[in-house]
Amino acid sequence: MSQTFEVQGAIHSIGYTTEYGSNGFTKREFVIKLTGAGESEAYPNYVALELIKDNCALMDSYNLGDEIVAHFNLSGRLWAGNGKGEKCFTSLQAWKVQPASANANTGPSGYESQAMPSYGSEPTPDYGKQPPNTGSFDDDVPF
Repeated sequence: MSQTFEVQGAIHSIGYTTEYGSNGFTKREFVIKLTGAGESEAYPNYVALELIKDNCALMDSYNLGDEIVAHFNLSGRLWAGNGKGEKCFTSLQAWKVQPASANANTGPSGYESQAMPSYGSEPTPDYGKQPPNTGSFDDDVPF
């Protein structure tokens, strides 16, 4: 299983959904200009990502210039053919696309991030307190 990554950027181009072969496999490519932390306006990075099968429709609601966050898996495969040696193909397969503003309060995994208090700004939490029993939790130990 491949690791999941995410990038933020402005949409530079959106390709058409293309069908390959007779089995109905579809693919759609799009390019973003990276705008996340550490990116330089003087030396912009453009990254091509692809959507496959049912995910091709994810780009239907976006326009050129929209700021998005794309979640993707990095995958690759080797191919040897025509007697020209081995070649490696790398794919960035997006599986989730969302407006960058929707990602403002989430961390890299997409979960809500909690602001950490600065040192000494808040009292130390009482770790000895037990959460209230809501009746849906069975606290009997099975051993």
